[in-house]
Amino acid sequence: MAFEGLTSRLQSVFSKLRGKGKVSEDDVNEAMREVRLALLEADVNFKVVKEFIAKVKEKAVGSEVMESFTPGMVIIDIVNKELTELMGGTQSKLAKSNRPPTVIMMAGLQGAGKTTTSAKLAKLLLKGNHRPLLVAGDIYRPAAIKQLQVLGEQITVPVFTLPAGNSPVEIARQALQHAKDNGNDYLLIDTAGRLHIDEELMEELRQIHEVTKPDEVLLVVDAMTGQDAVNVAESFNKQLELTGVVLTKLDGDTRGGAALSVKAVTGCPIKFAALGEKIDALEPFHPERMASRILGMGDMLSLIEKAQSNIDTEKAKEMERKMRNAEFTFDDFLEQMDQVKKLGPIDQILDMIPGMGKMKQMKDIKVDEKQMGRVEAIVHSMTTEEKQNPDLINHSRRKRIATGSGTSLADVNRLIKQFDEMRRVMKQFSDMMGPKGKGNKMMKQLSKAGKGMKFPFR
Repeated sequence: MAFEGLTSRLQSVFSKLRGKGKVSEDDVNEAMREVRLALLEADVNFKVVKEFIAKVKEKAVGSEVMESFTPGMVIIDIVNKELTELMGGTQSKLAKSNRPPTVIMMAGLQGAGKTTTSAKLAKLLLKGNHRPLLVAGDIYRPAAIKQLQVLGEQITVPVFTLPAGNSPVEIARQALQHAKDNGNDYLLIDTAGRLHIDEELMEELRQIHEVTKPDEVLLVVDAMTGQDAVNVAESFNKQLELTGVVLTKLDGDTRGGAALSVKAVTGCPIKFAALGEKIDALEPFHPERMASRILGMGDMLSLIEKAQSNIDTEKAKEMERKMRNAEFTFDDFLEQMDQVKKLGPIDQILDMIPGMGKMKQMKDIKVDEKQMGRVEAIVHSMTTEEKQNPDLINHSRRKRIATGSGTSLADVNRLIKQFDEMRRVMKQFSDMMGPKGKGNKMMKQLSKAGKGMKFPFR
């Protein structure tokens, strides 16, 4: 995730505070110096960092903190709350017009991911039983219209287009009428981007704005561009009066400071965050949950929501029954892996579980998505009898399985040896996938079980 470096630095700072029975003002000053450096290295805006540190320090040196039995924990709580406020405080939801359709205008520079994000947002609205219409308003970038049409087909959302020669303003005008005539309650206009902000681009956007009178003007910003992302947001906001920001590529190897700066600098709330390339990898942005992730405290609420929306409840109940009765086979293991993969990349899942972030850094837990494919290949190379009863797999069978799966004998031996351990880990996930309300139990059990486990994807 984007904040791994920042998370690691902050955890190091706070571990020192936790170990102190009493915290002096010097201790707080030293901790804040390190927090300041960590934020600056994460590419957070300098002025934002300065104000943030001042607010935290003011609250952290109060008598109720200094005299607390757990001053270190109180300071961490203060940082958590201030981080949450910095990113907007509470979730900023998408607007909804009293007279459909709700018009959403997507803006941003070329390469930020507007077209893909438009489709992702349409997919999210579709899940909420809405009837979105995508509008192909980027007539300049080669294949932009075709790209949106392909994405529209993929998610079964209609895409409005007009023949060549029509301007983006005319396309937007006719799309709005089409949405009214056909009962579409959301209209998502994919506008053209440029390699840099120019007056021609802004004038076209202003005209589209005038014609459609959008309820939302969302700026799509590439989080990997760091401070440039904040500068772009500031420039667009002056010209268009943005209502919100969508941060893309937050799953990338970047410092992520844009997420911490954009709300403070522009006043525009972050409404969505894209955490991957898949069409469903768009999430509503929750400042309090993101602050928790940044501080290494996990994000169980988002994980449970993912499970509830992506996991087949009936399959989960049957899997849970099998595991309780020790009937869990390698066939079930494959099915369970498929269910877990629906939650998203394993790295992101572990980041959401409190305590797992540190465990990922241990040499025994190296999560590699490609290795998951190797594990699946090994199981697919087993016979039906071997999957049902791993005890049958002697040395010659293991050699055959290794050859058939394109892996080594050591890989096969490791998987079979660790099968029982994996069953225990998967049981923790089954608790989460079961009836509502089991997430906390899963969290406690998984944190406990994980202390000595060896992840088989390595």
